[in-house]
Amino acid sequence: MDQVKLQLRSNRPVYRSFYSKQSNSRSRILLYTSISIAVIVFCCILFFPNKMRQYTKYMVVIDGGSTGTRIHVFKYEVRSGNLVLDFTEKGLVSMKVNPGLSAYAEEPERAGAAVAELVEFAKKNVPREGRGEAEIRLMATAGMRLLKKEDQEKILDVCRRVLRGSGFSFQDDWATVISGSDEGLYAWVVANYALGTLGGDPAKTTGIIELGGASAQITFFSNEPMPPEYSRTVKFGNFTYNLYSHSFLQFGQNVALELLKESLVSRGQETGVKSLQQVKPMDPCTPRGYLHDKGTWKLSPKGNFSECRSASLKLMQKGKDRCSYQSCYIGSTFIPKLQGNFLATENFFYTSKFFGLAPRAFLSDLLVAGQQFCEEDWSKLKKKYQSLEDEDLHRYCFSSAYIVALLHDSLGMALDDERLGCANEVQNIPLDWALGAFVLQSTAKLDLQHSNRIDLVWRNPQLKTIYDLEKGKYIVTRLRVFSLVMKEEKMFENDLMVGRLLVFRPQEVCGLRSADLALRQSREDRRLRVKNQSTLDTDKKPAPVSKKFDPNQSSKRRVRRGSDPIHNKT
Repeated sequence: MDQVKLQLRSNRPVYRSFYSKQSNSRSRILLYTSISIAVIVFCCILFFPNKMRQYTKYMVVIDGGSTGTRIHVFKYEVRSGNLVLDFTEKGLVSMKVNPGLSAYAEEPERAGAAVAELVEFAKKNVPREGRGEAEIRLMATAGMRLLKKEDQEKILDVCRRVLRGSGFSFQDDWATVISGSDEGLYAWVVANYALGTLGGDPAKTTGIIELGGASAQITFFSNEPMPPEYSRTVKFGNFTYNLYSHSFLQFGQNVALELLKESLVSRGQETGVKSLQQVKPMDPCTPRGYLHDKGTWKLSPKGNFSECRSASLKLMQKGKDRCSYQSCYIGSTFIPKLQGNFLATENFFYTSKFFGLAPRAFLSDLLVAGQQFCEEDWSKLKKKYQSLEDEDLHRYCFSSAYIVALLHDSLGMALDDERLGCANEVQNIPLDWALGAFVLQSTAKLDLQHSNRIDLVWRNPQLKTIYDLEKGKYIVTRLRVFSLVMKEEKMFENDLMVGRLLVFRPQEVCGLRSADLALRQSREDRRLRVKNQSTLDTDKKPAPVSKKFDPNQSSKRRVRRGSDPIHNKT
């Protein structure tokens, strides 16, 4: 029988440390605390994802213009549920191809190739993992609006096919021809975003006047009642912006020039010019000596600024006898009285820059520069501006006269009006309507994720139009409409939260500080306060008061050379 080996327990006492028990207790507490924190964080991320995350997003907007198609790739961040936009080179890249989509009316398939080239550019600037969520939108403007509806749809269908296979987020209704008033609204949004006035007092916002190739847009805040077709209402913060917005199709610089030449030819025929090959009507909008390569040209260059301006004005006044509103400055189109400051963009800026007048361009200076250019011999102009193509150079005679006729003779801006500035960018932010479209679209998209709060309302106001038998005019009244408005939040000392859009306040525009603009706007208020102060020292003079502009009188202070015969005639 094997001996059983027994292991005897030691008689030494076993000591259990009090500190071991305390350590285990602490570990359990830390474990439970960590689990609780993890659960809380998980719930926050689950139920409030946009409040806890910071991430980068992309959006692509294709601008189908009249002379070319440009793609904009936007990169932006969402921080704690708020949009942070960056329109510098880090946050915005663009590319343009020529010609515009409207040029493919006869060959729609070629439009697809142009869009495909732009899509490849977008892919290079959007990471693969971000393309599925990044929206891509195509918005065509005046060039496409000039086409027949069926031609528009043929081109858009080809473009939609390309965009559906692009790898970006796309819906068919995101490729469309936008209205001129929407285009003007988008331009107004980006201009006031750049100026830092978006989300502030509507009376201190800046209007926008665009002169494109096929159309001209005017958008500004107005407290006058307007017909519904001319009105847009945008709400940011605690402010409601009742905007006048309208696009004047065929009043863009290029199309207007062609229409003007056609009218000059017709006028020549009416005056008894039977053989246009032997005796050609005069073209006052082209400098003398300019030679046309086209054998079908039917006008003889004359180079007369005053006559060119007069002919441009007649073009704008066509149909004015059919005006059924209280005021029609251009044709039969309703336009309320201009209010506030204005930025003139696109061809306004290019023309002013050519004459060395931008960004502070007084119309009186443009008038003098245009007169000198139009009445100069073509050979001298060609020698002076050797770097420019003939086709581009000769147009500056017309563009200068057309701008004066549009802004001064038609819209009633004074020749020395200090409210007007010319620029295509402010604080390195391009004044491109596509950027405004991005601001509204990205803000609206973020709002969909927050159904408990309305940050942006964009709709047509409810108006009633009645016919006044005594005045023989239509009278427009605005109806009361209840709507929700978000609370404006102060984020930083110089910034505002607008909707969920972080707006950084730039300090300058067109060479003027925004403080100076506000100062001029408040001159009238200061004058009234000074007048009511009976204890004011007699040696102190009140602040200068801006004189109200009389559209029937031209400025004497700014016009240093010559008179203003065109305005006197009209």
